[in-house]
Amino acid sequence: MELSQLPLVLLLISNIYSQHTEERPKVKVSIKPDQHVFRGETVTLRCDINGEAVTSWQYSWYKDGSVSVFSELQEHIFSPVTESVAGKYSCYGEERGGSRTSNISDAVTLTVSDKPRAVLSVSPQKWLTEGDPVTLICEVKGSSTGWTFSWYTVTVSDYRSHHYKTLSDSSRGAGGNYTVSSVALNQTGVYVCTAERGKRVYDTWNSNTQLIWVTAVIVSSGVSPPVSLIVSPSRTQHFTSVSLSLSCVNQSNSDRWRVRRYSDILGLIDCSSRWGSQTGSTCTTSSTITSDTAVYWCQSESGEISQPVNITVQLGVILESPVHPVTEGDTLTLRCLYQHSTPPNLRADFYKDGSLIQSQNTEMIISTVSKSHEGFYYCKQPERGESPKSWISVRMSHSESQISVLHTLSSVLAVCPYLLVTVVLIFKCYRMREVAADAAEPPKVVEFAAVSPEAMAPAAASPEVCCRTSRGGGARFNSLYGGSAQQGTLNLSCRSRRNR
Repeated sequence: MELSQLPLVLLLISNIYSQHTEERPKVKVSIKPDQHVFRGETVTLRCDINGEAVTSWQYSWYKDGSVSVFSELQEHIFSPVTESVAGKYSCYGEERGGSRTSNISDAVTLTVSDKPRAVLSVSPQKWLTEGDPVTLICEVKGSSTGWTFSWYTVTVSDYRSHHYKTLSDSSRGAGGNYTVSSVALNQTGVYVCTAERGKRVYDTWNSNTQLIWVTAVIVSSGVSPPVSLIVSPSRTQHFTSVSLSLSCVNQSNSDRWRVRRYSDILGLIDCSSRWGSQTGSTCTTSSTITSDTAVYWCQSESGEISQPVNITVQLGVILESPVHPVTEGDTLTLRCLYQHSTPPNLRADFYKDGSLIQSQNTEMIISTVSKSHEGFYYCKQPERGESPKSWISVRMSHSESQISVLHTLSSVLAVCPYLLVTVVLIFKCYRMREVAADAAEPPKVVEFAAVSPEAMAPAAASPEVCCRTSRGGGARFNSLYGGSAQQGTLNLSCRSRRNR
């Protein structure tokens, strides 16, 4: 045992011995904001002694079993905290001006890490159709206490810097989820999040970026989109060390459109910032590399965007597949290509969603495409390798969409007569029950004051008597049912009729 620890051991022995003579107050150490903190945060150690009879304590703080007291305050603050203060802390109390002492607290471990980076993920997926739900999940790995979160969209100003725009409907809160129940097309974009905590606000580094892409329901209406991204060579997979051209083709002014791309490695960048060269609305790269694998699209100065294209660059084997969605009823041709040469007698296996669908030559043809053909495709050459996966989208033809709408309308119209008949029957049943209730009501004998003809308006041809039954229904009679027309008391039989 080291001699430097002897006084602390003697203190512990004293505490153990004193437990046989008197009950010592218990001590609790707490650390805020958390036992796991990050460099630069403000950390507070607090010592609480449960001794009701003692009004004033003198505190002693110890670290890592040392007998040296580094603080005599009830609360000790590290600001900013560094890795050097990490360790196990305990405290002890003595009554000021008295003889009582507390137990020594259990040691509490403080862990200090480097400044964290928030982690952003997307659920259920990044590629969405208009109206789908989506949730952005922001976390600080290894720590979950006291954080509030903020979400931003990323915009590009130039190749040196990015600008961040706070989501207008993003509310700060303890929860790390930002949910959109029904996404819109204009919510396509690149997102990041940050976390903060503490009275002296401590921020994390910005999170990783996440691309969320929202597309409209694909229907071939025969109307051209405002702009299309044209890829040359016309396929989604390309070899390394080849030329690649991407053009924004617009019906009017294409010069206001620029080619942009996003990848998890390089983030969001424009053409000509760190790759390619832009001439008008065309971006060209003379020699592709694997880091050119990204999502590409056209974007106007006002923020309009084209449909995206996933482009993959790889050495070896690639799948030749169409850049844009295929229309139902069209022919789809897929080819398995090898970078150096593709002999005519070479065999290749084609897969859809992980299942083998053809094992013949290097070309596969689907003569009549349907929605069931939509999925992930790739090919494999046993001696040369495997291509990346490409998603094949299938859109409904214009005629099919019209038929679908007409079918829906005809179904609604077919049901309408049955609904109308049902409403009429319910109404007639209600009227019959009402009439039956009136017929079952017994006559009421009431006393009335008759009004003489002379007391009535000259135009009245006969005296009138108003009667009211006990059920509150009013009835008016144009003549007396017996008795004289003089004032007096008459016994009349009066049956109420509801006003129709």
